[in-house]
Amino acid sequence: MIKMSRVALVLASGLMMSCAGAETPTEAGIKKLIEPRLGEGAKVDSVKETPYGGLYEVRTGGDILYTDKTAQYLFVGHVFDAKTSQDLTKVRLDEVNRIKFSDLPLDSAMKSVKGNGKRVIAVFEDPNCGYCKRFRQNALKEIDNVTVYTFMYNILSPDSIVKSRNVWCAPDRNKAWDDWMLNGKAPATVAANCANPHEKILALGQQLRVSGTPAIFFADGSRIPGAVDAKTLEQKFSTIK
Repeated sequence: MIKMSRVALVLASGLMMSCAGAETPTEAGIKKLIEPRLGEGAKVDSVKETPYGGLYEVRTGGDILYTDKTAQYLFVGHVFDAKTSQDLTKVRLDEVNRIKFSDLPLDSAMKSVKGNGKRVIAVFEDPNCGYCKRFRQNALKEIDNVTVYTFMYNILSPDSIVKSRNVWCAPDRNKAWDDWMLNGKAPATVAANCANPHEKILALGQQLRVSGTPAIFFADGSRIPGAVDAKTLEQKFSTIK
């Protein structure tokens, strides 16, 4: 399977055209040609012509690749506006990966509020994720006036499922989670049949194409993958109206 790289394709400036509407015959033909060339099991969600360089955008899952009109060449990387240095591919990725925050099943998340709680995020975390612990111990500890919905997304090991179940079924979920993520104190063991949202959250994360933890979603539906620092988090909050 082809993975995205940081190779920059510096091309003529211009805005990405809208992906609304049905595929043209050319786009449909490219889709038919390119899909089997991406590897076994690869699925192309859409192909759209871009306004620069004769390239066509190939959207597959949460990634964007580019090809030519004959689907002979494949470009893996980001397209930049040469005049402004704007990462046009990133803008497009943010657009196609945006979610409707209000559709998240917040009743299946742990909720914690700091300060006035006006700023809202949802975070997908695995209890055995070192980066999640770093994010919680640093960025989340430093910022204020935020409401955090934590979805326990168990993708690293069977033990993650056990730990999350123990946390979810604890008398105080938030305390049990903080005890583990911040201080390394494991939650008390509960019955294996204690009801918890593991399967629901696993399916949700897969639907949202969450491939790693932590994954941070903001009220405007945008996301940031990885353990960003407090400064980056504050900068992101400043862009949300």
